[in-house]
Amino acid sequence: MRFDLAESRFVDRDHRPDAPAVIGADRTLSWLELEAAAFAWCGAAVAQGIGRDTPVIVRGHKEADFFVAMTGALLLGAPFVPVDTVYPDERMRRIARALNAAVYFDARRAGFERFEWAEDFAQASSPRQTLREKGLAYVLFTSGTTGEPKGVQIGRESVQSLAHWMAADFALGAAPVFLNQAPFSFDLSMYEVFGTLALGGTIVMMSRAACLPGPTFIEALARARVSAWVSTPSFAQQQLLEPRFAQHSLASLNTFLFCGEMLPVSLARRLRERFPDARIINTYGPTEATVAASWIVVDDAVLAAYPERLPIGFARRDGEVFVEGGELCIAGPYVMRGYLNRADLNATRMFSRDGQRAFRTGDLGSIDADGLLFCHGRIDDQVKLNGYRIELAEIDAALAAMPGGVHAAAVPLRRADGSVARIVAFVETGANDEKGAQLSLPDDWRVRLGERLPPYMIPSELIPCRMLPLTVNAKIDRARLADDYRNALMDTLTRSHGR
Repeated sequence: MRFDLAESRFVDRDHRPDAPAVIGADRTLSWLELEAAAFAWCGAAVAQGIGRDTPVIVRGHKEADFFVAMTGALLLGAPFVPVDTVYPDERMRRIARALNAAVYFDARRAGFERFEWAEDFAQASSPRQTLREKGLAYVLFTSGTTGEPKGVQIGRESVQSLAHWMAADFALGAAPVFLNQAPFSFDLSMYEVFGTLALGGTIVMMSRAACLPGPTFIEALARARVSAWVSTPSFAQQQLLEPRFAQHSLASLNTFLFCGEMLPVSLARRLRERFPDARIINTYGPTEATVAASWIVVDDAVLAAYPERLPIGFARRDGEVFVEGGELCIAGPYVMRGYLNRADLNATRMFSRDGQRAFRTGDLGSIDADGLLFCHGRIDDQVKLNGYRIELAEIDAALAAMPGGVHAAAVPLRRADGSVARIVAFVETGANDEKGAQLSLPDDWRVRLGERLPPYMIPSELIPCRMLPLTVNAKIDRARLADDYRNALMDTLTRSHGR
């Protein structure tokens, strides 16, 4: 069996109906069981006033019912809005208000819950809950520069394009078995969602706790016969600590599919050594391009040709990736329909090219004579850490919202290859003596930040400074702060060795 994304229905019901479709953290569902559960979910959603083009928030982690809800939403024609439990309640509330949503589906309890402000809606199930954009598959919220998440609206034509691309070019084989470890609120996971549905495969949903490097994780993958590994490069890098992360233990694993951050040459080489028969597919693209817009198979020839920094490949089929003014731009049917309720951003980031939607990524890039693409980092202060796209200003806003309203700047500390190792925050004290300054922050600042930010956005440390430096354009000079931090660290190490 499989799910036809164009017609929004289950098809090929006589083909492997009892094969596993979903291996969740809590239970396993065959394709027939998934179909029955998805239709039951639709009935419950309709009873809550959810219909076509009504966005529905799905909250949870790796429960089988999370996947049931997303599938049911596709059946119903209601765009799903995935929110992982890694996000604090406050973030979900902000998302709900942006959507004017009165209820959400809690995958942990397998039921719908009402928001506490639902009584404020005069008609909780009225048509005004429907979105202006019709025929959306999902809305995924990313970091926003003002501290408010941005809703990326992805149309059904875009997910059809994604599934067609995966089927045509990724050589995943019949009924692939996908590793799913990224949260569903991270667009990387849409590879597994739509790949499973369209190709009649299996999604193996591994919780955060289950993904810790070690033999237990490897054994779980082997039992499930995972054939397609989907992750950021950083996640795969962690697994190299386990000797059994190799072809002799994972005989079914034939594809590595990467996205979300730069693929280091060193990692690709080690994977080629441990999994000599597996294909390594490196993809690039923002959430606004329905996961990715370019791809390349990283084999020995590519590693030999690009020993220092890998290209991001060629534009995927049915679309175009090009460079304007040094910025990577994307055009095609998989470009988003626009940001939810953000006409200002849409006016500056979106445009039309040859009759297709186009998007300015904010990434610096170049293209060679053969059409091979390269990414050279961000134009603005948006960074990626462990595959998560983060607006540094959102961290600033969370710090400013704490008691005392501190003036702070989140600063990425980069490795030699340009990737972000971690994020620290400099806090302005206004004191003449930085060493004696007392921060206007409570002792439990990590806990308080955790009420507004997911764990991966919380700075590893807070550093007092008398005054935050500014650029000539009167913006916080984060590059200088990063240099000051590195210089201070080197001075400390030098004094330590001098002793």
